[in-house]
Amino acid sequence: MSTLENSKRTINHHLIGEPGSVAQLATPALIIQKDVFDANVQAMKEHCVRNGLSLRPHSKTHKSVTIAKIQIEAGAVGVCCAKLGEAEVMSAGGIESILITSPLITAQAVARLMTLNAKTPDLMVVVDHPENVETLAAAAVSAGKSLSVLIDLDIGLHRTGIAPGEGALELAQDIARHASLTFKGLQAYAGHLMHIDEFEERRKKSLEEMQRLKTMRDALKELEIDCAIISGGGTGTYNIDPEANVLTELQGGSYIFMDRQYNAVLGPKDTPPLFDASLFVQMTVVSKNTPGIVTTDAGFKSFATDAEDPPQLVAGAPEGANFFFFGDEQGGIFLPDGQDLALGHVLTALTPHCDPTVNLYDVYHVVEGDMLIDIWPIEARGCSS
Repeated sequence: MSTLENSKRTINHHLIGEPGSVAQLATPALIIQKDVFDANVQAMKEHCVRNGLSLRPHSKTHKSVTIAKIQIEAGAVGVCCAKLGEAEVMSAGGIESILITSPLITAQAVARLMTLNAKTPDLMVVVDHPENVETLAAAAVSAGKSLSVLIDLDIGLHRTGIAPGEGALELAQDIARHASLTFKGLQAYAGHLMHIDEFEERRKKSLEEMQRLKTMRDALKELEIDCAIISGGGTGTYNIDPEANVLTELQGGSYIFMDRQYNAVLGPKDTPPLFDASLFVQMTVVSKNTPGIVTTDAGFKSFATDAEDPPQLVAGAPEGANFFFFGDEQGGIFLPDGQDLALGHVLTALTPHCDPTVNLYDVYHVVEGDMLIDIWPIEARGCSS
């Protein structure tokens, strides 16, 4: 680790274990409320046990070896990685069971994949095209180790994956013909359904997509091709998809943190949410020369900005105050009439979208009450290839 990287990760290290240290953090700072985080991890574990599912959480949410190990210690069978770079970081950190959920196509990526496969006990990758099957099969022959493969099935998102039907059946047969490939099963993610507001509408549509997945599984069985793994689902449908009795693994990721987008998604009526928000950004008032407005040190570079709504202030602001983006480095707070905040005042905001917000930071500041108790590195930050 370079001196610069080390300084980024240790700038608040001297505050660990000090009472009142949360208010003294150099900001902007990415905060995990440990008690809520732990409760979320436990709640998902219990949910999967009740429903007879394995849990393979998506590390694209947290990009942290520390968190991946916490999830595995709590019963997860391994992790998902959206990118090859994430998988390389997780493997180097000691994670042994990894599913890469996006196709790997380029010659460079395939070469890296073979290197990773050689040193990772249980590595799996998805495919959605016969050309990719041929490329991976040839590379695995040259590398001298079989590669485990799942078919990425498109059940409506249309981002990656092959549609259920004859083409997908032929793709499975292509995989089965290659001794250097081991067919493991199917992956299916209905990402287009995760944020449907009304629970019953989300439930109806998700179960329809799960039925398409089940039909595909049954068609493969008729061809004597077994699907040991059927991996999919997400935080938005975690309490729906088990009804279909088709998934063997749940891929939820955001449940550990939650965010403004997922908090807005309704659950069943009269049912309290299973997960609560544990991830926040802490900021400090740095300027206050215009009546009704103060400026903080957290701007566009501190929050993912793909959401329609801005960050939601949850602590340190008077009722009726609202955050707005004031530029790359700064955020603004509109204050209600007559209200003011002092220079150096600390505020906390809920992230609009947790995954891409995490990718903006080097570390998590893990807190209990008003005390910083640990700092966890985000090792896979920026691993986009």
